Amino acid sequence: MAKPQIMFWGSHRNLCSAIVVSELSYYPGDIEYAVDESEEMFRDIAEIIHSPAGLSRADFFDACKPGGKYDGIQAIYRRDHTTLGLCDRDLIEGLPTSVKWIAQMSAGYDQIDISACKKKGVYVSNTPGAVDEATATTALYLMISALRRFPQAERHARDGQWRVGHDVNTSHDLSGCTIGILGLGGIGMKLAEYAHVFPMRVLYHSRRKVEDAPEWCEYFEKERLEEMLGMADVLSIHIPLTKGNENYVDEKMIRALKKGAIIVNTARGGVMDDEALIGALTDGHLNGAGLDVFPEEPRINPRLIELPNVAILPHIGTGTYDTLKKMEIVALENIRDFLLTGIGKTVVPEMRDWSPSQRDSYGVDIPTR
Repeated sequence: MAKPQIMFWGSHRNLCSAIVVSELSYYPGDIEYAVDESEEMFRDIAEIIHSPAGLSRADFFDACKPGGKYDGIQAIYRRDHTTLGLCDRDLIEGLPTSVKWIAQMSAGYDQIDISACKKKGVYVSNTPGAVDEATATTALYLMISALRRFPQAERHARDGQWRVGHDVNTSHDLSGCTIGILGLGGIGMKLAEYAHVFPMRVLYHSRRKVEDAPEWCEYFEKERLEEMLGMADVLSIHIPLTKGNENYVDEKMIRALKKGAIIVNTARGGVMDDEALIGALTDGHLNGAGLDVFPEEPRINPRLIELPNVAILPHIGTGTYDTLKKMEIVALENIRDFLLTGIGKTVVPEMRDWSPSQRDSYGVDIPTR
């Protein structure tokens, strides 16, 4: 009996590949860190097939037609920046009807049209948990940098200007500060633990109270969100970008923060209003910001780059060997479990109470306002 197939989409080396498992699963994107683990995982249940680098949509769609190379594929392993582009409605509708699973190799899955996947009868999984430590330490770094005005000091030092323009009146210690965490999932909780050590007072807002959160994590429900913002010296954003919550952190929310606060964003650029942020940084309402994500990546708004009170990173929050290996393993385990049991462990929230037989569009689950 032939093994199924899995396809890999997207690779830092612009390669695509595919795993085959007793039926088919297409797998674009080379495994780079968990090579031995992936071989062991699929040795008896899947054959790995490599597809051409730079695969175009037109060629891919041709190969997905009945009788084509990818007809019969059951699951897809997807990395960001695939040569096929976003996993939008057009791409999903062009998949073979045999595809039942897309494993996204990241915690964020905003590049995948979940509604289209539901209509097609395709599950989507991501890699929550695997990214918690790396993203939380990135947020911590950005918070310290913004509170201490380190980016401005580093620029001057690199230009040979010793301590030029360093205003101690705008530089603050973490101890005694209050952090407001927007979204207390795995990343938010890990950051809360780090912040508590300094110690900082920790406040949070999520869709609902996190029952196993420590008692020092103070919950603010929807009706008290503005109160939390008014108390926070730091607002750290940890919510997903989903359809319907673009610019969730808007002008009103930013202006509700106490004067002199800072904002840290390691979630997705699209969850915050770029122009509202720049305005508040420019007129002095905010003392600074730490950003690892941007709305139009890889483009960064030039006005943000010019601002001396903004710490900037090029979306490297999960960019460690250890974390990327964990992400690959979690994504592949979802495919393995789907092939063996019919379901993976980390289905995206919108699909946890859904089954392919429903095949309709559900509302997006986002933080309440």
